[in-house]
Amino acid sequence: MRLRKKPWIETAMEELKDKYVLMHNLEQYKGHWQERFPGKRLCLEIGCGKGRFLTGMAELNPDKAFIGVETQHDISYYPGKYIMDNKLDNAVVICANAENLEDWFEQGEIKELYLNFSDPWPKARHAKRRLTHRNFLAKYQRLLGSGGHLRFKTDNRGLFDFSVEEFKEFGLEIIALSYDLHHSEYENAVQTEYEQKFSALGTPINFCEVVFK
Repeated sequence: MRLRKKPWIETAMEELKDKYVLMHNLEQYKGHWQERFPGKRLCLEIGCGKGRFLTGMAELNPDKAFIGVETQHDISYYPGKYIMDNKLDNAVVICANAENLEDWFEQGEIKELYLNFSDPWPKARHAKRRLTHRNFLAKYQRLLGSGGHLRFKTDNRGLFDFSVEEFKEFGLEIIALSYDLHHSEYENAVQTEYEQKFSALGTPINFCEVVFK
């Protein structure tokens, strides 16, 4: 999602940088996230947008720490501001490209990964850019290690079918799958901005949860 650039955000971000929104020298956190979130299970959301899901999950799960990754500078302001204003001590945003995840996290440091309404990259030649492509799955496997969970939600059926096949081919254990999450028995306590929008239009939400072996 791209927003019209707001000139005031650059100044406002100064209050958030390096505390609520991390942007620089991210390699320094590798292997040290437990120092920031002592005793908390680390959860990662790639593409957190304005942060409704990230902050909602942090509020519901104080025993866990939620780290959101958002590439767009202006958008990363919103979850950072919410985290600051609501004094959430178990959430933070990284404003950077998720391709560099392995520079920021040690192997096995993340325990849960969330992919919510990722860019579908519909053209076949762009398949490797999809966040559920096997190349990304290999990266996630190193970050999460054996027993790590990946939870994936999307309104895009084409992307969902592609993703499920990638999960199977990669040898992941599928423990939950629904083509209509909101009418299933699976827990869905926090919805993203996109999810609320699409669901209100009657679009079914696809959901899959897998475990790395």
